[in-house]
Amino acid sequence: MANGPLGGVRVLDVSTILAGPLASSLLGEFGAEVIKVEHPATGDPARHYPPLEDGESAAWAMLGRGKRSVTIDLHHAEAAHLVGRLAAAVDIVVTNFRPATLRRFRIDFDDLRAYRPDLVMVQVSAFGRTGPYADRPGFARVAEAFAGLTYRTGAPDRPPLFAGYPVADGVTGIYAAFAAMLALRQRDLTGQAQLADIPLYEPLLRMMEDFIVEYGATGKNRERQGNQNPHISPNDLYRTRDGRWLALPASTEQMWRRLVKVMDAADLAVHDSMTARLEHREEIEARVAAFVAEHDLEPLMTLLVDAGVAAGPVNSAADVCADPHIRARGSVVEVPDDRTGRTRLMQAPAGRFSGFDATVGHAAPALGEHTAQVLRDLAGLADQDIHDLRHRGVV
Repeated sequence: MANGPLGGVRVLDVSTILAGPLASSLLGEFGAEVIKVEHPATGDPARHYPPLEDGESAAWAMLGRGKRSVTIDLHHAEAAHLVGRLAAAVDIVVTNFRPATLRRFRIDFDDLRAYRPDLVMVQVSAFGRTGPYADRPGFARVAEAFAGLTYRTGAPDRPPLFAGYPVADGVTGIYAAFAAMLALRQRDLTGQAQLADIPLYEPLLRMMEDFIVEYGATGKNRERQGNQNPHISPNDLYRTRDGRWLALPASTEQMWRRLVKVMDAADLAVHDSMTARLEHREEIEARVAAFVAEHDLEPLMTLLVDAGVAAGPVNSAADVCADPHIRARGSVVEVPDDRTGRTRLMQAPAGRFSGFDATVGHAAPALGEHTAQVLRDLAGLADQDIHDLRHRGVV
């Protein structure tokens, strides 16, 4: 997509599984050319996560789409120079290896900017490049627990819970793409190489705006509260008569007044501040739950929407794919895969823009599908050179 806002930007994705690959995918959706480095024998471990279709992970269709695959065995003595030659031809390198691993592979920031003096590198790791935990291993669930998200998730009388998705990978992937744009802008302003050091836990910690400031103000930890919001009532998931679930947060005074009206519960209007409603949370939540339980989901949604009340169904994947709004916006798309002959159902890029379009790009590549082409075009290698590298097990 040469006419996208990132057209002309080239990204070398030297990362695996999710947070790093998500960051490079987001850049690719808006025009960047993304070249993914994978192990010659196994590829990205994400290729093998079940469920499998024709021996390949269904999720790989999302994680690999729009990228070109180049195989390099980073453990091989000759790999560092080859990665350096590719780094010389790109703007951004995205990686999520630990700092010690990058040093061992000789592809750390200082190693690669020897090949391109104004290189931008975005490094995602569990704990960042500095501090006593810099070389500790970690995944999303470790980061979520470390940042405090897991501590505050779950019912008050039950153990902590993971969120339903490893959000640290997703949040950090998005933040890393944002960091890449900041670093690229700074590089363009100064002409100097830029390193963005993004730990998995820090974007989560930054996201929870109430977590640390409340502790600083009160000296008390924010404990688990289930679905209750410490600042808002009513705010819960309520079960409808037909067994569905409804999210209904009355986050503003106007929304509360509208809800009281549609419930025909004038007596509740006396609770005319959020402080008052939090003091009477048990009564209010019970009344809202009883109201919701009297209705089937679809008629209730019509009633609430007509009254201007913000509410929504708790959707499964099947519900998402069937929803008329999601279909109308194209939030889920069908992407043909010429390599496998399948049509893949997957999420579209998020957001719509007045001056440009995002794209899912071509289907996820086969392992090493573009190795020879990329090494010829970007590293300047002849076919015999590439053949020799294959023979020695470098690619």
